[in-house]
Amino acid sequence: MAESVYKVIELVGTSEESWEKAAAAAIDRASRTLRDIRVARIVEQDIRIEPGKPHTYRVKIELSFKYEGGE
Repeated sequence: MAESVYKVIELVGTSEESWEKAAAAAIDRASRTLRDIRVARIVEQDIRIEPGKPHTYRVKIELSFKYEGGE
């Protein structure tokens, strides 16, 4: 088996409906410019609250994808 190298980036997705939709938003956006995304790991979740109610769900995720060189 050949060796591989993966790069990890951190993103924050948001949604007014759920953490799942916030994570999906981040992954969807990243998949438009990154190839070969392999793993998404939830690092942190929080909720912005306005007048005593949940307003925005936020998810910080780490995405790993196959590294092809460059920087």
